[in-house]
Amino acid sequence: MNGKARPKPFSRIIIALDIEGSTSRTNSAKADLRTAMYRMLEAALHKSGITEELLEPFNDRGDGVITLVHADGVPKTVLLDTFVPSLREMLTEHAAIHPDRKFRLRVAIHFGEVHFDEQGVFGEDIDITCRLVEAPELKHRLRQIEALLVLVVSEYIHRTVVKHDYDGIDGRTFEPIIEVEVGNQTHTGWVQS
Repeated sequence: MNGKARPKPFSRIIIALDIEGSTSRTNSAKADLRTAMYRMLEAALHKSGITEELLEPFNDRGDGVITLVHADGVPKTVLLDTFVPSLREMLTEHAAIHPDRKFRLRVAIHFGEVHFDEQGVFGEDIDITCRLVEAPELKHRLRQIEALLVLVVSEYIHRTVVKHDYDGIDGRTFEPIIEVEVGNQTHTGWVQS
């Protein structure tokens, strides 16, 4: 070992949002979409009881964002029974009020260990979440439906939350249609239809 301290892991709920088709829009249009996305994200988190002290600073991805939630202060069920429905509702309201600025989101939710350095957040579980939200199958599913949001959850979230049919979460609406490779392992993504 070179004497340098190794990074320590922190358990976080990882949420990734990505705007569909943002590369086909002008920079001015992207600015409007980013403002709306961040406003909706903050409002949906607040409505879910996820306050600022339970969050890490947002990690901007240009046409999306990674949000990290302190796992010890938030039940994972609230993400599926309150956060995602709130985000869907806000996207619908936004589209009705601003049809010319309507946009759709891909959302991925995972739980795992993350690391921090001066540049931001990293780690295998961040990689898994990013691969899920960028999966071609998820992009294809969003193109197939009229809804403004498509959700994918990791195998861990499915196994520990979705399959147990907690109030407000219908496990029958999730299908295992995504497989991503990270670290020479296959990870399944369960997509809500």
